[in-house]
Amino acid sequence: MQLDILTPERKVFSGKVYGIQLPGREGSFEILENHAPIIAALGKGKMKVLKDKNSADTYEISGGFIEMLNNKASVLIEDAKVID
Repeated sequence: MQLDILTPERKVFSGKVYGIQLPGREGSFEILENHAPIIAALGKGKMKVLKDKNSADTYEISGGFIEMLNNKASVLIEDAKVID
């Protein structure tokens, strides 16, 4: 699926991914390819971008929103810090 992670200042990530794990306001959740359409509020926590089944990037976020529609996920957040 296509994933775009955007802040007001920059594009953090754009590309094809296997899935994404997110800190929702009501608890963590995961979105994989061909997920049903959804809009959800995000809380503070760790967001994991699953590039494939064996590699991932992790970011610390402070909240925002995600929209999943037509196999494209758009994550709109205030800021993201890479966690090693």
